[in-house]
Amino acid sequence: MPVWLREYSWRQTGSAVYLSLPLRGVRVTPANIFCTEQYLKVSIPPFLFEAVLYAPIDDTNSTAKIGNGIIFFTLHKKEEAMWESLTLANTNREKLQYLRENAVLKAHEKAKEETEARKVTKQEHNKYALEATMKLEEAERKRIEDLKEKERQKVTKELELWTKQHKNAEKQKSIQKEGELRQEVEQLKEKKKEKVNKTGIPNEGTSKTRPKPIKGCHGSCSIFSENLEEEQLPAPRSAATIKISFTPRVFPTALRESRVAEEEEWLRKQAEARRTINADLCELEDLKEEEKNPDWLKEKGNKMFATGNYLGAVNAYNLAVQLNNKLHLLYLNRAACHLKLRNLHKAIEDSSKALELLTPPLPDNENARLKAYVRRGTAFCQLELYTEGLQDYEAALKIDPKNKTIEKDAERIRHLIQGATQGS
Repeated sequence: MPVWLREYSWRQTGSAVYLSLPLRGVRVTPANIFCTEQYLKVSIPPFLFEAVLYAPIDDTNSTAKIGNGIIFFTLHKKEEAMWESLTLANTNREKLQYLRENAVLKAHEKAKEETEARKVTKQEHNKYALEATMKLEEAERKRIEDLKEKERQKVTKELELWTKQHKNAEKQKSIQKEGELRQEVEQLKEKKKEKVNKTGIPNEGTSKTRPKPIKGCHGSCSIFSENLEEEQLPAPRSAATIKISFTPRVFPTALRESRVAEEEEWLRKQAEARRTINADLCELEDLKEEEKNPDWLKEKGNKMFATGNYLGAVNAYNLAVQLNNKLHLLYLNRAACHLKLRNLHKAIEDSSKALELLTPPLPDNENARLKAYVRRGTAFCQLELYTEGLQDYEAALKIDPKNKTIEKDAERIRHLIQGATQGS
């Protein structure tokens, strides 16, 4: 039975009522106080205070101070008037029960309204935050695009200027070479004329004696003609261009010294890697060169996983997989993230892909295969596919038979399968 508190003191003004309720030896919290427009209750087991107020009050602005074993209420009246008493006189049990129920109902409605108001306010705040974030992202994207456009225009102008200067330099070189060639031709002609003049035949009036004809010569054959033939120079050869073509090759070695099959395999792998990096990876355009490294992205994902940022870790692993889809650790770590996020089907897919890359089984990859089987088995069990999950746990036990944790989990799955079989 509750102990009713009858001792209290109160005073009033035209706008407020001041109530002092002594509670010594007990600990009072705001949760022990219940107040509505016309009903006040303080419940601290085994003590109980209940009052049906004389007139309605403003329960929103009314206050209660707790200290030194006393609760001091400041109750603001809705209408300014002097009360004849604190509580409503002649209150029978039925009316008191009705007032209690009405007060509780109003309190529930008020709490519901406040909850809805907080929900609407939260939605508005979230909407405002989303809009602000989108505006910031749009401004940042526009700024980056403007910077790219400025850089593109700058590089285009520099390239055009360089091309123009290169053309002018080539033109000047060709003009200079033509001038030098003409000069050389003129010099050769002058030298030829000088030599011809030096070795020329004198006139008949300038000499009284004629040279004796040489034996074996007939008619006009003389020593001067022989010297002329010896001293005459051939005409300069005309300039020409010889075109030399080589077999196009990527490697610097000669074709006869190369291994064509190995070179073609290497070139195919390089082309596939370039296509993988450049194909539909718009999200990598703004990244730095070191951020396009799969190992760097893997370490980034591991740090995010350690701090509980599983979505961020999944994004890092996704980019790393797009850059290199042959690393089993990327699929194994992403499967762990999907398990945390309850993406069970994706966890099964990544674990299966990791096991596929870990073929054939070797002693060096035992630990990785063990993790892949356990994570895939866990995902199967959470999907209530206990038979498939038990198969993976048994495969993990074959790798590490001394692992007690895996053995206990496998035994628990067997019990679940047996229970399901008996229940059916």
